[in-house]
Amino acid sequence: MTSPTPDHSSTKSMDDIVALCRRRGFIWQSSEIYGGINGFWDYGPLGAQLKKNLKDAWWQDIIKTPPAGPDGNDLDIVPVDCTIIMHPKVWEASGHVGGFNDPMVDDKETKQRFRADHLHALFAENKGAFDNPQTVQAWRDGRIKVLPHLTVVANGIGEAVAMIKGNSKSLKPFRYVEDFGDLEDGYAIKLVDKDNNTVMGVVYPVDQEILKSDIANYPSPFTGKRGTLTEPRMFNLMFVTYVGALQDEDSKAYLRPETAQGIFTQFWNVVDTSRVKVPFGIAQVGKAFRNEVTPRNFTFRSREFEQMEIEFFIRPETAAEWYQYWRDTRYAWWQSIGLAGANLQLREHDKEELSHYAKEGAGVCDVEYRFPFTAPGFGELEGIAHRSDFDLKAHATACGKGEKMMYRDPVTNEKFFPHVIEPSAGADRGTLAVLCEAFTPTPGRAGTQYMMRFTPRMAPIKAAIFPLVNKDGMPEIADKLYRQLRYKYVIETDAKQSIGKRYARMDEAGTPYCFTIDGETAANQTVTVRDRDTAEQSRINIDQVESFLAEHIGS
Repeated sequence: MTSPTPDHSSTKSMDDIVALCRRRGFIWQSSEIYGGINGFWDYGPLGAQLKKNLKDAWWQDIIKTPPAGPDGNDLDIVPVDCTIIMHPKVWEASGHVGGFNDPMVDDKETKQRFRADHLHALFAENKGAFDNPQTVQAWRDGRIKVLPHLTVVANGIGEAVAMIKGNSKSLKPFRYVEDFGDLEDGYAIKLVDKDNNTVMGVVYPVDQEILKSDIANYPSPFTGKRGTLTEPRMFNLMFVTYVGALQDEDSKAYLRPETAQGIFTQFWNVVDTSRVKVPFGIAQVGKAFRNEVTPRNFTFRSREFEQMEIEFFIRPETAAEWYQYWRDTRYAWWQSIGLAGANLQLREHDKEELSHYAKEGAGVCDVEYRFPFTAPGFGELEGIAHRSDFDLKAHATACGKGEKMMYRDPVTNEKFFPHVIEPSAGADRGTLAVLCEAFTPTPGRAGTQYMMRFTPRMAPIKAAIFPLVNKDGMPEIADKLYRQLRYKYVIETDAKQSIGKRYARMDEAGTPYCFTIDGETAANQTVTVRDRDTAEQSRINIDQVESFLAEHIGS
């Protein structure tokens, strides 16, 4: 069986991919019978298995059989499973309580909510933009994004700009691509110039008092009426909940916006209870929640998502070596699961893009995939960052123990706060990338317009067992083979519909092989093997089916 071939994602329709996902039970909108809830998605039978395969592959390759390190020795990586709700002081120490706030405005008539600084940029720096109905609609739909005004620094040159995707008033036209993250005085963005060269920008937010006074004079972008907008209010991206019987400030807590902080707060318990010593890693797979103002692009930017994170603790002086190791290792891993074509890239951050915890580090890079909705640009799958010792120091200070919580080297007796290299991957984004890469139009193939060319390791269903017709002893032979194989593989058996329709359904599910029991099987103990990618058929002995799967799928 051949592996997926590189395919420029801009040639694929996201609408077609979403339609197939819904039709075949990969992904559905949450609470769909009630009209859905924006930013939340449910995985159907095929999607749940696909996502599990991705997480299982990560768990197998990171925790059960981790790769060899730069010195050739196997890595020591242990798992944890931390709670979604943690002590609220965790998020104060980590900077999330203070840094996860955006100014928001509501339209009193339409109940629409949007960022006040984006509105300011539209009206203050792009006068007349809302005279164009198409521009207004594109902004409402999320197809253009406006950045806060004042200064963008691109390639070291300061320019006064206000960005609209595809339209800039700067001397040099840029296309907005994606936020990079918070900086000390602003936040970083990624821009692409007319020659498709990636540059970096830093956006400095508008003064809140100026914003508050100016917003009162702006018409609503939805109705054109003045005086219908609320005053800007700070909107925290963390979901708030309450612990206990009373709902007051003392009982307020948050759903975690990332899984990393559970690892950091349990670092000392892991060291005390496990036979680990620096360098070593702690890994976790789990749900995180961010109250995104504008979730978009299917499951790419959701309010509930799943992370696969490693915090790898090292001596400070070894940061550059370990950063390069994890950068290359994680990029190769994504290639190994089927993203080995031109749609995958590794992109280093410029120093101006680095998050507050990584400024002194060896670097930050992203493994990026070219989704249909980002083409010709890319979207982040995984970030690899040198977080320095920021988090361990912050928690040691916040809990009042300070230097008492330093790590003690068991060999040298030296005390220090380990630095951290963090490979942090998105399970949902990874699943979406695997779906987009596997999605393959099949013009001329009978029964279906598309197939899903998953690598065997990712395929939700590894093989299907079909009796050609539902009589003449064929169902009984198929059932026996199915029961023999299902202990090792996810196998499907089905006797309904024509064999052509069953093949087509398996093509859309991404099943690599179908074995058909036909009239010859009882006579000569052979079955037909159909290859998903080529649709070619051959015959093998029924006793060879298990060894065939072991060779082509894996054990």
